[in-house]
Amino acid sequence: MTEPTTNPLSEYPVVITLPLQWGDQDAFGHVNNTVPIRWFESARVAYLEQSVMSQMMQAGGIGPILASVTCNYRRQLHYPDRVSIGSRISKIGRSSFIMEHAVYSEKLDAIAVDGTSTVVVFDYQANRPTRVPDEIRKAFELLEGKPLGGLPG
Repeated sequence: MTEPTTNPLSEYPVVITLPLQWGDQDAFGHVNNTVPIRWFESARVAYLEQSVMSQMMQAGGIGPILASVTCNYRRQLHYPDRVSIGSRISKIGRSSFIMEHAVYSEKLDAIAVDGTSTVVVFDYQANRPTRVPDEIRKAFELLEGKPLGGLPG
C-alpha cells in the first residue's frame, strides 16, 4: 500500500505557482541566487492582496515596507521546472510582522528554498513606521486560521 503524499505547502495559506524561465539560470546552469528572493516578493504581494493591507494603503497611505529578507538555498533548481511558493505569517509585532516563504520544486518533489521577510507597517505620509492596525492583524489571523503571536515591534 502506498502512503498518501502530503502537500509540503499545506500550512501556507497563500501559494502561487510559477514556471522557471531559461533566463533564471546563471552561468553555472542553476537558478541564480537572486531569483528566489523575487519569488518571495511575488508570493508576499499575493498574500497582502488577499488581506486588507492593499486597500488600506490606497485609502490611507499605510502599507508594507521590507526591512529584511533571509534566504536558505536547500537544493539547486534547473530549467525546466515549475515552482510553488508558499507564504504565511508566523508572528505579528507592534509595527512589523514576520512572513515565512517556502519554494517547492515539482521536478525535485521537494522544498528547494525557504526564508523569511520582515515587513514593517509604514505610514508613507509621515515617513515612519506605525502600529499594525487591528484590522490588518485580524485579517492576517483570519487568513492564517489561527491567532498570531506577538513580536517586539
